[in-house]
Order: sequence, then C-alpha cells, then structure tokens
Amino acid sequence: MTGAPATAAGGSGATPAHRGGKLGAAAVNQAGLWNIANILTMVRLLLVPGFVMLLLHDGGYDPVWRSFAWAAFAVAMITDVFDGHLARTYNLVTDFGKIADPIADKAIMGAALICLSSLGDLPWWITGVILFRELGITLMRFWVIRHSVIPASRGGKAKTLAQGIAVGMYVLALTGPLATLRFWVMMAAVVLTVVTGLDYVRQAVVLRRLGLAAERAAALEAVTVVSGMEDAAGGRRSGECAGGTAEGVVETVGEPAGEPPFGNPVGERVAGSRGAAEAER
Repeated sequence: MTGAPATAAGGSGATPAHRGGKLGAAAVNQAGLWNIANILTMVRLLLVPGFVMLLLHDGGYDPVWRSFAWAAFAVAMITDVFDGHLARTYNLVTDFGKIADPIADKAIMGAALICLSSLGDLPWWITGVILFRELGITLMRFWVIRHSVIPASRGGKAKTLAQGIAVGMYVLALTGPLATLRFWVMMAAVVLTVVTGLDYVRQAVVLRRLGLAAERAAALEAVTVVSGMEDAAGGRRSGECAGGTAEGVVETVGEPAGEPPFGNPVGERVAGSRGAAEAER
C-alpha cells in the first residue's frame, strides 16, 4: 500500500520513499475509519430521523406505522449490541467510534422517549429522569476521561436492555394486559437507570481522585529528579573550581625560595654595575 504512492511520486530516492510512507500511513488510517463497527454506528444515526417520521406518521396513532417504527427501533438496538462487540473483538476501536457510538445510543433513545411523551403515551417525568441520567453520565465520562475510562458495568448493560424492551413495548400499540406489563417493565428500567447512575457517579469521583493523586505524585517525582540533577551539576562545578585553586597553589609553592617568579632584577642591576666599573678600569 505504501509502495503505490512512492511510485506515483516519481523516482525511488530517499525523499520519495519517505513521502510514500506518510501517504501510505494516512491511507491506512483513513481506511480504518470505514470498518463494520463504525458503519453500523452511522446506520443507527441515520435511523433516528426515519424512526421519528414513522412513529409520528398520521398523528402517531396508526398501529401499522407504529409497527414500522418499532422495527426501525429494534434494528437500532441490535446494531448497538453488535457494533461494540465487533469493535472489541476485531480491534476496530477508533476515535470516531468512541464519540459517535454513545451519541447514536442517546439519540435513538431520547427521540423515542420524547416522541412517546409528546403523544401522551409515556409520562414526562419518566422521560426527564432517563434523559437527565443519560446526559449526566455522558458529561461525567468526559469529566474523568483525562484520568481514566469508566467501564460499562453489568448493571449498565441490564439498564440498557430494560430501557430497550420497555420503550419498544411503548412504541407498539399494545392494549390490555400487555399495556399493564409494559408499565412495570418501564418502572424496572427507571429503577435501574437511577441506581446505575449513582454507581457511575461514585466510580467517576473515585477515578478522578486517583487520577489527580497520580498526577501529583508524578509531578513531585519529576521535581525531585530535576533537583537531583541540578545538585549533581553544582557539585561537579564546585569540584572543578576547587581543583583549579589547588593547582595554582602547588605551582606557586613549588618555585625555588628567594627567586621571584619574574627573575631577580636587583641582582641583574648589581652585576651590570660591576661590569661597567671593570670596563672603566
């Protein structure tokens, strides 16, 4: 894959090969975006407006169109299960998937809850509790994402399953005992929503506290290392200065006694005077 761009660049020198490598890496990263997990996530996003139109068609009370809306909602829930499983199993996790997958989940669930409440089928307080929890946990994940990632718990998975079943039953035009059953299924989903939300808050606080403690410890260790390096450098400079001073003292002390370091100018003048007197004689 990397060879094709290098050939297209013309030549086989070091520079074309380097350019080819960069282009090849970019092509691989771009191709990695279009994997099956991300495609399923995008399909789920595209299903949201279609689901809303099907549910609200003809005033939102036509059983046939609501059955079509239930089918779209069911496909969205199924793709939610499979895209995450495929991404983890085949190492298809991407930055786009990390952001788009929770957005798609919240979009389809939020659209269903709001539409059902607007039609009068579902009390607004249930919609408010679920949406408040989902939005709050999403913001909580971004709050601690710099320190760690809050893992999906079994309770969270059970909550998602309960919500999907309950909302799906409300999307269908059920009557009689099934209508009563869907109410209790929704109550179970609300309880799981609140309990798991509180547990996520607890995990987020603990993870953030541990992350901040680790950052402080790392910063303190870095300061200690830098201080040690500065102390070692200062010790070497002090040793060099002390060595230079000792060598100067040794050189001065080692000169012969009575002989100034720049000769004996007095003796030279006396010898010169004697030579001049002998020459006069």
